[in-house]
Amino acid sequence: MELSMYRLRELRKGHGLTLKQIAEILGTSIQHYQKYEKEKTILPIKRLYQLADYYQVSADYILGRTDDPTPPKDAKPYAPEEKAE
Repeated sequence: MELSMYRLRELRKGHGLTLKQIAEILGTSIQHYQKYEKEKTILPIKRLYQLADYYQVSADYILGRTDDPTPPKDAKPYAPEEKAE
């Protein structure tokens, strides 16, 4: 199985979202998000976690490593660590 970002588009369209809507959800620009879908730039791990949480699928599913979208039962939601002041 080849790793690719084809599932990003598949998930977005399957949830009835436009590029603008998913970009706003992630807090990025349409152009930048589109680069992920077209594999013009590498999807940062932070975005992978955000997308997996949003779509309620596993990161491996997004990456094309499995055809089972079910996230692990013990998966914790993505919560970036806050920087100590």
